[in-house]
Amino acid sequence: MEFLPALRMFAVLTLLTGILYPLAVTGISQAAFSYQANGSVIMVDGQAVGSELIAQKFTHPAYFWPRPSAGDFGTVSSGVSNKGPTSKDLQATIKERADALRKTHGLSAKAPVPDELVTTSGSGLDPHLSPAGAEFQAERVATARQLSLQTVQALIRDNTEARQLGILGEPRVNVLKLNLALNQLPGQKAPQPIPTATPEAEEKG
Repeated sequence: MEFLPALRMFAVLTLLTGILYPLAVTGISQAAFSYQANGSVIMVDGQAVGSELIAQKFTHPAYFWPRPSAGDFGTVSSGVSNKGPTSKDLQATIKERADALRKTHGLSAKAPVPDELVTTSGSGLDPHLSPAGAEFQAERVATARQLSLQTVQALIRDNTEARQLGILGEPRVNVLKLNLALNQLPGQKAPQPIPTATPEAEEKG
């Protein structure tokens, strides 16, 4: 006799939590937050070029570069290396990245480099840089695009997002949005297609 009440409770909870609740949440999110609920995908000329929530692998000198990724920007293998600050391998990797950045930007061997450009984030897919991280790259981008440094710096300022609610987080720049804004400047065009994640890249990463 105790079996029937348990079966009825199972059926009711399945209906409520397995069907009605998911349908209600999905309906509300699609109605009120459609852009966010569908991945915050950015469209250009009717084509999806990426999500403002996920970093993409920009390497062309005419684009701003995001933070390094431990999983080579693959969404399947996103994460960190789990190497601590005392790890010799991590220290060597950071030095290698810093040396490469200094060489690319024509800096001296002792010139400071923003930490965020030589270290990965927790997810490995952080879509943002600090304004300082973007400013570090401004001269390289300006030279590659034959733009004035002031034009590129103004674009960084225009694309800097403030703290959420004025108190949460830090000012930040979305790398994908910034690069798209570069392409939209008068006389500018994409120096190469916007990189997007592919199943092959994700599996390799």
